[in-house]
Amino acid sequence: MSDNEQSDWRNSTIDAAEAREHPETAEAVQAIERLRGSIDNVDTAIVMLLAERFKYTARIGQWKARAGFAPADNEREHSQIARLRTLAEQAGLDPDIAESYHTFVVSESKTRHERIAAQS
Repeated sequence: MSDNEQSDWRNSTIDAAEAREHPETAEAVQAIERLRGSIDNVDTAIVMLLAERFKYTARIGQWKARAGFAPADNEREHSQIARLRTLAEQAGLDPDIAESYHTFVVSESKTRHERIAAQS
């Protein structure tokens, strides 16, 4: 097998067929499959938790609309960013990832709150 052929399969999707053709990779393929299963489980949990989170933020949006409050709460946002960055550091996660997550969910929550307010 030429160097190009070897690099081609290593750059492709690794699957059981590759493991059969390259027995030395079978252990890596099995490990990758197990880890991907774990990732899938975590992704499922994240999606379920996001759904739950957005149920709560929808209820907050309804209360804000009834009370005439703005969709944004800058003081809360700043304290939440600090809290999440600290949690990330404690968990061994890059705090920027936690902040990016927060930016996403707050942006989506504000959009939803604006929609709720417009319908009220």
